[in-house]
Amino acid sequence: MKPDRLRTIVLAAIAASPSATPALAQQDIADPHGHDPAALTTLNKAPPYSPNAGRNFPDRPLFGETHLHTTLSFDAGTFGARLGPRDAYRFAKGQEIVSNTGQPVRISRPLDFTAVTDHSDNMGFFNEFAAGNPDILANAQAKGWYDLMQSGKGAEAAIQIITAFSNGSFPIEIMSQPGTKLYQDTWKDIIAAAEEANDPGKFTALIAYEWTSQVGTGDNLHRNVIYRDGGDLAVQMDPMVTLPPHGSQDPVDLWKWMGAYEQKTGGHVLAIAHNGNLSNGLMFPTIEQFGKPVDADYVAERARWEKLYEVTQTKGTGETHPNLSPNDEFADFEIWDKGNLTMTVAKKPEMLQHEYARTALLNGMKLEAQFGTNPYKFGLVGSTDSHLGFSSFEEDNFFGKTVSMEPSPERIAKPFVKTDIGTVSEWEVGAAGLAGVWAVENTRASIFDAMERKETYATTGTRITVRFFGGWDFGPGDAETRRPAQVGYSKGVPMGGDLVNVPAGKSPSFLVAALKDPIGANLDRVQIIKGWIDAEGNTQESVHDVAWGDATTRKPDAAGKLPSVGTTVDIADASYTNTIGDPELIAVWTDPDFDPALKAFYYARVIEIPTPRWTARDAKFYGLTPGQDVRMTITERAFTSPIWYIPSR
Repeated sequence: MKPDRLRTIVLAAIAASPSATPALAQQDIADPHGHDPAALTTLNKAPPYSPNAGRNFPDRPLFGETHLHTTLSFDAGTFGARLGPRDAYRFAKGQEIVSNTGQPVRISRPLDFTAVTDHSDNMGFFNEFAAGNPDILANAQAKGWYDLMQSGKGAEAAIQIITAFSNGSFPIEIMSQPGTKLYQDTWKDIIAAAEEANDPGKFTALIAYEWTSQVGTGDNLHRNVIYRDGGDLAVQMDPMVTLPPHGSQDPVDLWKWMGAYEQKTGGHVLAIAHNGNLSNGLMFPTIEQFGKPVDADYVAERARWEKLYEVTQTKGTGETHPNLSPNDEFADFEIWDKGNLTMTVAKKPEMLQHEYARTALLNGMKLEAQFGTNPYKFGLVGSTDSHLGFSSFEEDNFFGKTVSMEPSPERIAKPFVKTDIGTVSEWEVGAAGLAGVWAVENTRASIFDAMERKETYATTGTRITVRFFGGWDFGPGDAETRRPAQVGYSKGVPMGGDLVNVPAGKSPSFLVAALKDPIGANLDRVQIIKGWIDAEGNTQESVHDVAWGDATTRKPDAAGKLPSVGTTVDIADASYTNTIGDPELIAVWTDPDFDPALKAFYYARVIEIPTPRWTARDAKFYGLTPGQDVRMTITERAFTSPIWYIPSR
């Protein structure tokens, strides 16, 4: 299908609606209008004329941000961020703001939701520090950082502060600690900003914070804590921190805090881990962590509290790695694999298996066989980890991760992190990503509930719409429907769900439907990735092309390999055309190698045709000639949450 047909495609073709109560009704998703589909069916005896009557499932994806820092994060502030939570929400709603370096900036389209996740440690410190609070500057270390910042070397000061925080040398006597007036006033102001911005049905401001565990000299174990609740509950407990005497670096202690919060307030929270690629092998343990064994308690608590994983953001995409998935031609995508977060400890090959999502999904099934619970049965989201005070994820509108990266002729050639073990250049920072959430309505409760049931997906910043269903009865004709959601929810389970009770002689089939970003690139292909544990207990994976653009002329070769879609990118002009690929793809795929005795997971990956990367936009805008190693194109993509097959016991 070519671009001129896109005008005839209504977004509801991906959403659609049923004429009978769908399978999703069993997952307790309430109809936003208060209708009871079961009662409606009873009254009418036959399906109503309106195919939308009684609809009680999500009819469009909500796109948003679950990882964003403002000036209230001490590292962002030291880097030069002066924008606060209220600025972040204004920007997310589509208003034009002035960046930290005085440049006007506006997003192409408003977001549906945003969570400001300022660091819980040292919350409120930066404003006092920047104002020259004499009690803080009496500390020689703090005075040195302050002098660097005042002399225009904020980035250098920020690196020193982050390193000090990571290695435990940050002066405890000047830190903003839970229980103090400064800390609590800052938390109240963060909550107040979210309450002011929250507009149920139109825009959701999720209350949140980041728990920033960094082990050793900077092994990343960060989590974003997301509240379902309003400020009346969130204000009742100070956020969990990582440094003693009030906090801990161990995620087990964060989960205890989460349990205590829910018990005290009656509220609900979840945690989203991120950047396992910078954890140097610690994010997804299989044997021990913090000197304690991975046991039945560990796997049960992690499964309870960590329903999602942030698989892509500015500091790399963590789906998989070429060393882990050598037969996956799309595995080498926006990879950061040189060291830990602070680039103080080099990466070793044996660390990789405990850092990437696909291998974690596989190892989780092995742990389930051992302990009865899968700790890595998570859904996927993407977000930015922007430290600007606003989200930045668009390739032609990328303002970087920190203030030192805001647009300038110099940034494409500057180092982002440079240490004895290597350099990460600023051009390697990615313009990513976004969380896609299939929520029934745009409210805190509905978005949180969708996250809990893992009906979510990640994108690298593009707004691809993607549906993914698994069941036992999908057939080729289901790929011809203009209402795939009707078929999907009626015959199967959505992304994040479980396939159980396999009928005799059946293999699982999957309905996947994808629609291009309305102002973005056409689609190259849709793939389904399968992972399983074989009869000998070994992990296995496979990648299957199930739908692709230009299908009338583009055929797999004798070995089943699909030819490249090609490229239309004009790097010098930082432009492309949608004359290759398709604006929508839909397919039904049945697993040809299914063994009902073996656990498995399946997820969809949607890949766009090549487009100009933000580096190409910079080169054109500033008239630059980048180095040979600078990536100038990108194949943006989306990753759905998995569907798990659970054998009968």
